Amino acid sequence: MMRLPRFTYRAPGSLNEVVDILASDAGAMVVAGGTDLLPNMKRRQQTPAVLVGLRGVAELKQVTENDGLTVGAGLTLADVLDIPLVRQRYTGLWQAVAQIATPHLRNMGTLGGNLCLDTRCNYYDQTYEWRKAIDFCMKKDGETCWVAPSSRRCLAVSSTDAAPILAALGADAILRTADRERRVPVVDLYRNDGIDYLTRQRNELLTAVHLPDATGWRSAYWKLRRRGSFDFPVLSVAAALRFSNDRTVTAARIVLGAVASCPLAASEAAAALVGGVLSDAAIATAADLATRPARPMDNTDFSLIWRKRMVRDLVGYALREVRGDDVRESRRRVSRAALLA
Repeated sequence: MMRLPRFTYRAPGSLNEVVDILASDAGAMVVAGGTDLLPNMKRRQQTPAVLVGLRGVAELKQVTENDGLTVGAGLTLADVLDIPLVRQRYTGLWQAVAQIATPHLRNMGTLGGNLCLDTRCNYYDQTYEWRKAIDFCMKKDGETCWVAPSSRRCLAVSSTDAAPILAALGADAILRTADRERRVPVVDLYRNDGIDYLTRQRNELLTAVHLPDATGWRSAYWKLRRRGSFDFPVLSVAAALRFSNDRTVTAARIVLGAVASCPLAASEAAAALVGGVLSDAAIATAADLATRPARPMDNTDFSLIWRKRMVRDLVGYALREVRGDDVRESRRRVSRAALLA
């Protein structure tokens, strides 16, 4: 049986208390649902001396409609699914959250937790004894990235479902310290490094996510995984497009997940759609262009060559859904669920 290491647990009742603890204790980490952190602690991947529980912090669970929608990072994933405006206006976000883990884990895990999800790898997500037997890896206790031994950086993969779609929707992350608050685009919350994958500072707390006004925008999220009911993505595609009254695409964002250590913006593919209608030819061109930035590594399930090939297919599915096509059969085949908002 894997047991948790010893730690001190603190349960502050306000946001100010949380950021004060983070400012004063360099060994502290926050925990909300614990669905990622606690298993990592059992594997000794993270061993914080102090855990700061966020369950009692009401400020992290607020939802505000003001020039868009602001969603508290402490809301459970199930809570996010129950927000009517998420399903009505930010369909892609609703689809992404609905595909995270299982109902039990969505009742525990939080939006902020999924955004800050630790990067994953076949060589890293193992027991301490297994990792010790291979002389550990670069991400924890070792010096070699076993995915690519000549690599100078860790290639562990970003497996968050919420980040790609929030980046595609143009959302901002709201970060708080003891003396200031700042907003950064979600796309800038990450860096392509399996170890140092967040630009959030150690003493900063992710408090909320702000989604801009969705007037004229349509979005979709597609996820590839082995098991349709419960799995991390091995590839995901988030697409958000804004249309004029004559159905011309006036803005577009396509973001790929689970093919790098951070969500990857397929900027060239998105730019190719702007200024025209979303025809079959335009979709095919964008799908081809989207494969260029995708360079999946052999650090998760399925063949990396097949995962790269599937980028084209999933981008095509997502764009056809945004256009308004009936994609229910493809959804059932790829996602094992209709996911119709």
